[in-house]
Amino acid sequence: MVSILLAQTSPYVHQISPFLVYPIRWYGLSYLAGIFAAWLLIRRICKVGKGTMKPEAVTDFIVFVALGMMIGGRLGYCIFYDRSLWGFTEEFPYWGVLAINNGGMASHGGIVGAIIGAWWYGRKHQQPLLFLVDLLAVSGPIGIFFGRIANFINGELYGRAVKDPNFALGVKFPTEITNWYYSQPEKYEALIAKLPSPTKFGYIQEYWTPDRIIEQTQKHNQVIIDAIAPLLTTRHPSQIYQALLEGLALFVIMFVIYRKPRKPGIVTFSFFIFYAIFRILAEFYRNPDVQIGYEAFGLTRGQWLSVPVIAVGIVGILWAKSRNVEALGGWQKLPELDAEAMQQ
Repeated sequence: MVSILLAQTSPYVHQISPFLVYPIRWYGLSYLAGIFAAWLLIRRICKVGKGTMKPEAVTDFIVFVALGMMIGGRLGYCIFYDRSLWGFTEEFPYWGVLAINNGGMASHGGIVGAIIGAWWYGRKHQQPLLFLVDLLAVSGPIGIFFGRIANFINGELYGRAVKDPNFALGVKFPTEITNWYYSQPEKYEALIAKLPSPTKFGYIQEYWTPDRIIEQTQKHNQVIIDAIAPLLTTRHPSQIYQALLEGLALFVIMFVIYRKPRKPGIVTFSFFIFYAIFRILAEFYRNPDVQIGYEAFGLTRGQWLSVPVIAVGIVGILWAKSRNVEALGGWQKLPELDAEAMQQ
């Protein structure tokens, strides 16, 4: 993906379809890929590491966590980013929270939901919660990586405007046209004036909607792309930045930390710290949600939500290290584990 952007001699106009093959969306596939990768890694840990869960139980565990993550992610978005979704409508599914085509998911809410799912599983099967969430902490960044790549494919959660119009990684996202339609009608009308009649491209009605324009870019309609490109803003591909930081880099760090058994909780609280740091950094390049904008000190909602996560992580690591408990987990197959190493 990055190599494609670097190969551009001018800002890339985003034109990727959100569908692999209709109705299969890349976004849904990203969830499946993350869940499958987590299943593989957790099974490895349960086979060769020191733990309390058998490898054959991992599938049930993943189901609990996946449900919690999806519910928590959606509720988190409705709580932190768009509370208007709590209202009811006269159209199916009648409740904004269930209208997954409107709005999205919040990663902070997804993390909380996954932990609740792990707690629920642990309570039913007598498994220690901190051991379970450590498994999620080392495998979760893989899912975050795939999710952020899917955000880029969807053209959503795009970055802030770049100062240099020749910025090598600059991308123009046609999805920003939707915001013009509601908040900058004069800009939208100026765009419409540049476009040929939609009937030329198979539409019955002789008017353009944002969805139709975006659809034509995803069909690689060069006439439409050339017409809208000059009006679009060149932006940072912040979704790629987040995939590399919150996904790839975070996974490498967690993978190294968890190479041998650790006191339960150390991996989880390390995840909190590094995830929050990477999220704060990446948010400096991400455009804030249009319905929220910038908050105190010019920071975004995602950055402010990450600050207490760092505090919890620091306090949690100190607490976890102070506990007189046996170390668990580890993905590296060791011939033997002495008592002193197990306590580190």
